[in-house]
Amino acid sequence: MASEDERSVDELFAELPEKWQRALEEVGMGLSELRRIAAGPDGMRRVRTILSEFSESTSKGRPARNGYGGGTPVWPWARLFLVAAVSVAVCLLSSLFIGKAAAFVGLLLGLPVFWVAFKTRDSRGAPVARYVTAAAYLVLVLVGSYFANAWYLQLRGVEQTVTIAAPSHQWTHGTRETYCRVRLRDGSVHEVIDNKENCADRVGRTTAAVVDPAGHYKPSLGTESDIGGVLEGYLCLGAATVLVLAPVTVVVMGRRNRYGQASRAAG
Repeated sequence: MASEDERSVDELFAELPEKWQRALEEVGMGLSELRRIAAGPDGMRRVRTILSEFSESTSKGRPARNGYGGGTPVWPWARLFLVAAVSVAVCLLSSLFIGKAAAFVGLLLGLPVFWVAFKTRDSRGAPVARYVTAAAYLVLVLVGSYFANAWYLQLRGVEQTVTIAAPSHQWTHGTRETYCRVRLRDGSVHEVIDNKENCADRVGRTTAAVVDPAGHYKPSLGTESDIGGVLEGYLCLGAATVLVLAPVTVVVMGRRNRYGQASRAAG
């Protein structure tokens, strides 16, 4: 039987478990790279050092940030992104039925998001990524649920002439509030989104409004340019970008760290 010093790179690599071989390939230290190292000065000694350190760190089950055997796994961070994205989507869709109260749905769904975030494995950049992801999620559900109606009307709303109808009155926190209502072309009467003007003395007059053809959201007095929510839309777009980039950045940094460790061992 050949001694340790006499075995070739291929033989040493073949003795490793298949999952260890895949792990080496992932960090750029697969069989082709080991062959290249072996062909250089004192190559076989360097190859044996790499494989020895890798085998030791893997068998001991060291944390991802401390050796070849770990690294930053993709699935926990992909799971965090998926849970957050689905929660944001459910929150915004619920605004079709409960309006701005969808923010409470978003906060409730934030519990599993935060739990998944803090279940991710520690690695370079992981703590920052967790908090950044949580902050981005809160921006999306709080700002998004408040302005979802405005964005929807800007995309799907139709401008039409409506008639100011008799307002409704409700008691809110001990104060009697007046809510403007308009009569659409089909004869239906709806409260408007936000009271932008005093309509109590304008009953029977016509005005412009943006109406949701599907009837999910209340009409908005004025034209599409009066709806607003543009700056908030850019804010949520930025938060959505952060929600994607934070997990990706952690995974990339972790894999670069593993490759750097392998390269230093090869040197």
